[in-house]
Amino acid sequence: MATLNLDLGSRSYPIYIDTGLLETSSLFETHIRGKRVCVVTNDVVAPLYLDKLKSQLTSFNVDEVILPDGEAEKSLANFEKIMTHLLANEHGRDTSLIALGGGVIGDITGFAAACYQRGIDFIQVPTTVLSQVDSSVGGKTAVNHPLGKNMIGAFYQPKAVIIDIDTLKTLPEREFNAGIAEVIKYGILGDKSFFEWLETHIEDIKANDEKILTYMIQKCCQCKADIVAADETESGVRALLNLGHTFGHAIEAEQGYGKWLHGEAVATGMVLAAKLAVAMDLIEVSDLCRIEKLLKAFDLPLVAPENMGFDEFIKHMKRDKKNIAGQLRFIVPTAIGQSEMRSDIMQETLQQIL
Repeated sequence: MATLNLDLGSRSYPIYIDTGLLETSSLFETHIRGKRVCVVTNDVVAPLYLDKLKSQLTSFNVDEVILPDGEAEKSLANFEKIMTHLLANEHGRDTSLIALGGGVIGDITGFAAACYQRGIDFIQVPTTVLSQVDSSVGGKTAVNHPLGKNMIGAFYQPKAVIIDIDTLKTLPEREFNAGIAEVIKYGILGDKSFFEWLETHIEDIKANDEKILTYMIQKCCQCKADIVAADETESGVRALLNLGHTFGHAIEAEQGYGKWLHGEAVATGMVLAAKLAVAMDLIEVSDLCRIEKLLKAFDLPLVAPENMGFDEFIKHMKRDKKNIAGQLRFIVPTAIGQSEMRSDIMQETLQQIL
């Protein structure tokens, strides 16, 4: 079992990566301090893994909240549903929540944990590539609003992240590929050698090779853990993890949450960020081509929706959390394996890209 540690002083926590972890009761017992547990999951994951998880929690009084599947369900209405369940079932401050699912479940469960009785414990059990390599680590929790993605939330860290890569065997191919966009992001923004490793292991990744997936997930989690430990609340270097997200979140909000998967929108967003970098003479066209080729190998979209031009993008990007005093800021690559935040983007350049 690979074990990493996210170093945040008294709020540090482990990240476990291996096969068969959903059947390892000792891991859960170590990180649950009370006797009550509420599992939050969705109606796709529950039939696959809820009973398996509950069979490891026989020492606890366990109930569950099962939400509908999909990005559109990361809503205030479902946040309220979790709150109502916890209150109606008299859960106290010694309750632990367990987020069993992908990024949507992890985000909304973490936000519920942050808010219920001003903060209770929670554990992340991510079941998708995207959540295993990115969203389960780092303590960003949120729900969406029709006017903006992840605009209502909190920084709130879990007690542990338990990654069972066996859960990827039941993941649909489209969801698997969408998660790989976030994997590729780590190579572009800060690790050239990892980007090159991905270029040479495309078929192994697609074949769900356990050793390859374990290495890939561990590499991404370590990168994120290092960045979060240095900048927990995104006042500096952590913003680099938003490569592709300024454009991507605009696509998701404009098209309607769930029409494009998050990873698909981020993939297109990274292409647009790279095109912006080419226009600013920060990277070569050859770098853009390598990025596009790797994304295309996983059937990820490279072109923004036909119904989105400059005006449609800009209305959403004006609400981006990285903006300061109304100034748009973008994460752009300066090489394969390097990126930076820039606020000197000319409107004419943006219009040319979009």
